[in-house]
Amino acid sequence: MARYEGSCHCGRVAYEVEADLSRTITCNCSYCQRRGSVLAFSPATSFTLTKGEDALTEYRFNSQKIQHLFCETCGMESFARANAPDGTPTVAINVRCLAGVEPTELSPTMYNGRAR
Repeated sequence: MARYEGSCHCGRVAYEVEADLSRTITCNCSYCQRRGSVLAFSPATSFTLTKGEDALTEYRFNSQKIQHLFCETCGMESFARANAPDGTPTVAINVRCLAGVEPTELSPTMYNGRAR
């Protein structure tokens, strides 16, 4: 795993995360398909929000299990919070929001979120 810095578009929300970008996904659920992000998952213990907690707005849908968090200023969702299937607190990172990462160089696996 490597350490990355990420942020929303305007920079009001920023974070550091340790992530393995060799295991990314795209999802075809009704939300992710519209958003178009490439996701990487890390334990919440590997994630530090460095600024912007007060700028986050939350959106939940369907099972209400995922906290989709986006900047109230620019509207960018740079990460989301949820629990992994084993109950471990996890952060879903929008890889497109990581500094120095080119998402087109990754090979994400398609996750069938529509079937869930």
